[in-house]
Amino acid sequence: MSYSTFEIWMIIIIMGVGTFLIRFSFLGLIGDRPMPTFVLRLLRYTPVAVLPGMVAPLVIWPIATEGQFDPIRLLAALATVLIGVWTRNVLWAILGGAVTLYGAMGITAVL
Repeated sequence: MSYSTFEIWMIIIIMGVGTFLIRFSFLGLIGDRPMPTFVLRLLRYTPVAVLPGMVAPLVIWPIATEGQFDPIRLLAALATVLIGVWTRNVLWAILGGAVTLYGAMGITAVL
């Protein structure tokens, strides 16, 4: 399927306006009003819900292996979660997962 230059620009403009309206509905219309405590409490969990949603497909269906299950990536994800729970620090969790992934890939390369 091929798009013309006009169609591509229209898609970009429509997506930009749509994104602006979604953000403006929250920031522009509600931004200066105090929010109820239950809304603030729920908003604190947004990153916790979004981040696993972005990472899980990369662990379960990795593009690098063309969708084949990769136990090394699962091990690195598990290490990241365990280190994150244990230290309560995102940077240590990411570093631990990266070291686990790098180390496990290095071990399998030798074998």
